[in-house]
Amino acid sequence: MTSHSQGIHQLLQAEKRAKEKLEEAKKRKGRRLKQAKDEAQAEIDQYRLQREREFRQKQDSIMGSQGNLLVKVDEQTRAKINGLISNHERNSEKVLQDLLGIVCEIKPEIHINFREAGSH
Repeated sequence: MTSHSQGIHQLLQAEKRAKEKLEEAKKRKGRRLKQAKDEAQAEIDQYRLQREREFRQKQDSIMGSQGNLLVKVDEQTRAKINGLISNHERNSEKVLQDLLGIVCEIKPEIHINFREAGSH
């Protein structure tokens, strides 16, 4: 009977060792998964930083050229405004004189469609 109980005892110990090995394997697997997850997250973060840098560089190059365009358009607008102001200063007096001449110069004449009352 002792050999029988000794066999059961050995089986129980073997089962216990198997459980321990299984638990250790699960822990190793969990550590490996966590490590893989951390490495993947580090790669993702590195890739995100790289893409953000590239985006900022492109944005700076585009916005820089837009800034230059803005300055150029502003200069052109100021030049046109200055041209209009100088044209106004040169021509306003002549236009005013011509307009006053037309308005104030009255030439009484009969309209071509006018008919006298008795003639048809």
